[in-house]
Amino acid sequence: MKEKIVILGAGESGVGSAILAQKNGFKVFLSDQNKIDEAVKVVLNELGILWEEDQHTLSEMEDAQCVVKSPGIPNHISLIKTLRTKGLNVISEIEFAARYTNATLIGITGSNGKTTTTLMTYEILKNAGFNVGLAGNIGTSFARQVATQEFDYYVLEISSFQLDDIIDFSPHFAVVTNITPDHLDRYNNKFEEYIHSKMRITENQTATDFLLFNADDLVLQNAIKNSKSKAQLLSFGTTQAATTTFLEGENIVINNLNTTDMINTSSISLSGRHNLLNAMAASTIADLLEISKDAIRESLLHFKGAPHRMENVLEIQKVQFINDSKATNVNATYFALESVRSPMVWIVGGVDKGNDYASLLPLVREKVKAIICLGTENEKIKSTFQNVIDFIFETQSIEEAVKVAHKLALKKEVVLLSPACASFDLFENYEDRGDQFKKAVRNL
Repeated sequence: MKEKIVILGAGESGVGSAILAQKNGFKVFLSDQNKIDEAVKVVLNELGILWEEDQHTLSEMEDAQCVVKSPGIPNHISLIKTLRTKGLNVISEIEFAARYTNATLIGITGSNGKTTTTLMTYEILKNAGFNVGLAGNIGTSFARQVATQEFDYYVLEISSFQLDDIIDFSPHFAVVTNITPDHLDRYNNKFEEYIHSKMRITENQTATDFLLFNADDLVLQNAIKNSKSKAQLLSFGTTQAATTTFLEGENIVINNLNTTDMINTSSISLSGRHNLLNAMAASTIADLLEISKDAIRESLLHFKGAPHRMENVLEIQKVQFINDSKATNVNATYFALESVRSPMVWIVGGVDKGNDYASLLPLVREKVKAIICLGTENEKIKSTFQNVIDFIFETQSIEEAVKVAHKLALKKEVVLLSPACASFDLFENYEDRGDQFKKAVRNL
């Protein structure tokens, strides 16, 4: 009799897990609390995978060998607690998929910069001729690719939600870009719980693996000390704390495997200190894989960046409109404000995740001429900045926000959408918010 696997959630990770489970001979049951997309139903039906929507039927799950959970489903809901009480392993898609591949795994996590670092690393490896897949919290799911592709390497962007439900998952190369308060609503509003979740990326690593971390981040430095990681520790950064990859004049110096390579910072196509750090991390991984510094430099020079991350949309009457919708926390917005050199009109707001905006005050005082609030709850934003900004406007649609910004911005100034908040009050997700921003700008 076939062993049974239950999949919770019919998003990309859930469907990928269902396909992989079926390929490996399991009886698969997929359950979603909401409606399942019609195109997904077609795929499931063609594969003969049983499914349900608008409910979770516990009796259909109790005989499962394990349960693969979507990262969007919190661990504190009663269904998950009940399943675990009954002794079922509830795991994430990355845990499940990793069991069925012998590929070398490169896992990248962090509060900010993980998407850009993941894309940079993938581009460098791909351009160097590696047989490499891009997965995790980005693009086609890891599980679907393991089921349908044959890659030798995977570069995985990994969220804390995915790490919450691992058991044996262990990347050969792990990268932590930084740790700043985010998603605290999922972690009992305790920063230390979120830090612990991020550090799970190294808990199963051995002495033959590598853990690369941002030495500029004091919180992360302490987390590394407390992690008891068995991996070989490598650090990157712009301060003297970095020992593996650091700055020397205009050059990134990489000390790896008894060799030293130098890459001129002018090779990096994206501006800002945060992108310099992202490039350092990606370059260090590439150097460990013995990719030449010329190949690394060439990839960095042509790297376009992640969608919705400091994305130049249009210049209208010498005003530059920038889409940074992916900035869903304060630290991401800090880097965005830091990297803009011109006076700006800043569009901010959305679903507050316990934000503390105080760290932005010096940058706002120096660079921002007006704030446009875009969200249903703006009191914290207004109270934080009302003493340093004369012009604070409230809007309820992206079209209105863009029109107001267009009236306020002068020649050689910038309109920056960098919300520092989640998007779910007015939009489906940050991509939808960014797409609507770009559309509104083009309609001016």
